[in-house]
Parts: sequence; structure tokens; C-alpha cells
Amino acid sequence: MLLKNALIAAESGTYEGDLRITGEVFSETGRGLLPVFGEEVIDLTGKIVLPGGVDVHTHFDLDVGIARATDDFYTGTVAAACGGTTTVVDHMAFGPKGCTIRHQAEAYHKLADGKAVVDYGFHGVLDHVDAAILNELEKLIDEGITSHKFYLTYAGKISDGEAFALMRKAGELGIILAVHPENDGVVNFLRAELSKSGKTAPIYHARSRPAECEAEAINRMILLAHMANDAPLYIVHLTNALGLGLIKAARLRGQENLFAETCPQYLLLDESKYLEPDGLKYVMSPPLREKSDNEALWKGLQNGDIETIGTDHCPFFYEKEKQLGKDDFTKAPNGAPGVEARMALMYSYGVAGGRITLPQMVQLCSTAPAKLFGLYPKKGVIKLQSDADFVVIDPQKRVALTQSLLHENCDYTPYEGLSLSGWPVMTALRGEIIAKDGEFLGEKGRGKFLKRGLPRLIW
Repeated sequence: MLLKNALIAAESGTYEGDLRITGEVFSETGRGLLPVFGEEVIDLTGKIVLPGGVDVHTHFDLDVGIARATDDFYTGTVAAACGGTTTVVDHMAFGPKGCTIRHQAEAYHKLADGKAVVDYGFHGVLDHVDAAILNELEKLIDEGITSHKFYLTYAGKISDGEAFALMRKAGELGIILAVHPENDGVVNFLRAELSKSGKTAPIYHARSRPAECEAEAINRMILLAHMANDAPLYIVHLTNALGLGLIKAARLRGQENLFAETCPQYLLLDESKYLEPDGLKYVMSPPLREKSDNEALWKGLQNGDIETIGTDHCPFFYEKEKQLGKDDFTKAPNGAPGVEARMALMYSYGVAGGRITLPQMVQLCSTAPAKLFGLYPKKGVIKLQSDADFVVIDPQKRVALTQSLLHENCDYTPYEGLSLSGWPVMTALRGEIIAKDGEFLGEKGRGKFLKRGLPRLIW
């Protein structure tokens, strides 16, 4: 395949030219490249070519006890492909209490193998930490699982002592830990207090999980990681200015192995959504915040204080699973769809909106996540011998975003009605076009499990 006359976007800059793909990799770049016999030529005049998106925060087929996420590894990765994402690293669900990490990895291989249409990996998940788990962390490196997540709330939360032990071991091994940071004690206190007072509408979901609960947990984990010899720590789904300020302060003190992710919903939506008649659609944790937090996070992206954009894609049908919370927000499953809209939203509201540059978008949505989670340089970059994963964006295409345009297995999108300036019109995985003009063209099961290497923490 030969891509001609494109604006090629890399994390370091943009240039106009041609890209040649041989087999599954990028093989040549330049200007005025001539086609060879049998080569498909695609003229991309006026279009932008970016590395395929890398979303390191999805929840496909997630069992949350009261419900199961409605996208499995087929429908979820079809949606990812149509939106320009070619690699996902999925956060596994908790297994039986006290199970090994490998137990869940084996379960997830069964869920994904033969279904995924983009390449994928798994984050380990921990609901307890003991000598056997710490030993398992090292063994899983050879199996390509080099990142693990723990929670500070929910039934599977771990204690501060367990987190500290985990951090020290992770630092020794060179792997990275992701944390869901919320103060469990305060969240449960407020949930019970609000429920007792009859305050059970969706807005009280936000009131029960204030920004301070998230920020306090972020700060606590930052200090534990510092005590654990600056162990690598990745803050998932950052939502607020207070937490961002604590991350920046830690870096100023010299804590370098500290990384932050945010998501489009925390950049574009605010807690007023909970006051709408369909406010249950936005019950996610952490919750949506104030408009001032949206702006603080955009500045964090501009300044390089936030490294990645994930989605925390975890869909449930509004007319079915979400209705479990119609009389009480605490009964609604937490989560929302978003894997398909990420690249279009970040281009439209970030790049076209003048908030970030095109190279910054590439860094946030492709290159940095690939580096942090052991996928670079095969993924997340347009580079010779890298996998020929790419997305083509038409900057002239105007779209009113609606659920009917999307392939996510969900009856709504939280971004309904947003106006987009630019849209993904082609996606390729390892040299094969798998989506074009909103139609999935790929093959079920073609996505490969990626044995990830150790994270690259300095770039």
C-alpha cells in the first residue's frame, strides 16, 4: 500500500509526504514516492494520517456483579477500529476473592481470543497482596503483562500497606502500577448519609464522591510511591484541578515516575449533566466535575502535566442496566461508553479547537500510552518497521455526533449532539484497512494479544 500526499502527524511534528507499507509495517517515507507493481495507491490529499490510537483504559465484557458491560471484545474493538483506535489495553475485572492474577488473565484470554479485531493487551488486577502475588508479578513479565491496577475503593480495594508492598516490588521489577484513587471511607459515609436523607437522584452521585476524595487518595499514593523509592505510578481517569495540582507539586519535588491520564468526558462534560432527566447516563466513577475542572485539565494537557488520554469505556444500556438506579443512584452500574469517539473528540475539541496541537494529540492518544505500557516502538508511532497502524482524519468533515453513527453496543453516547470538526474516515491495522467511512471491514479475531515489554518512563 502507498499513501500519497498526506499530512503526516507524529508526536514530534507534522510533514507532508507519502508513506509506503510493506506487509504489516511502514517501510518507506518521503515525497514523490512512485508505486511499485501490485501496490494499492491511496491519494490522501487534504487528509491527516496519525498513528493508530492506543487506548490503555477500556473495560470490555466487565462483570461488575450487578451487571455486565455490554461491549464484549468483538463489539468493543469494532467500535474502537471505526473510531481510529488500533490497540487497547483492557483492565480486567476482579475474579473470585483471593484469586491469582493469572486466573483472571486466563479468563480474559478466553473472552478475547478469536473475537478482538484490533491488537490488545491486559492489565493485571489485584484485590489482595501477599508473597504469592508479589512473586507472580515477576513471572507475568514473561507473559507480557507488565502493568497492574489496584483500587482504593469498591469491594476489591487494597490497604495502604498492601499498596506500599506492591509499589516496592513493582519498582524493583521495572513494571508500572495504575491506581483508581478515591477515599473509600468518605465515599461510603457520604453515600449512606445521602441515601438515609432520601437524596438518591443522580446529582448525589457526584456529591457522594467529591473531588477532595479523589485528590486525597492521589496524594496518599504519591507519597507511598515516593517512600517506595519513586516506584512508577499511573493515576487513571484524573478528573479535577485539585488532584492535578498535587501531581504537579510532587513532580516539582523531584518525583519523576509519576504519570496521569484523563478522559474526554472529564474534558468536555460537567456535573450539570446529572441534573438532566437522563442523568443516570453519566453515573461513572469518579463523577463528572465542574467546568473549572474541565479547563484545568485542558491546561494540564497543554503544559504536558497529563501524559495520556484514555476512555474508561464501560458501557451499559440506559434503558436496561442503568435503570437499576432509577430510584437510587447507588444501584446504577458505574460506567459509560466512549472508545469510538475519543480520537474524533480530541481532534475536534483539542486540535481544531485550538487547545492542543496535532503532535500533542498524537503524543496523548498514541505515542505516550504505547511507551508507558511497553508497546513502543511497534505501536503508537509512524516509524520505519513499526506496525502499519494508522487512522486517517478528514479535517473538513463536519459531524453532529449521535449514537446512531457509532458501533458501540450501547443505546446512548454521553456526547450526543456535540458538533465535530473532523472525523476518522479510515483505519488500518498492521497494513490492512479495517474500517472506512463508518463501515467495519476487518475480520473477527484478527486482533493479536500483545506481549508487552517493560514501560519506557523517560522520553
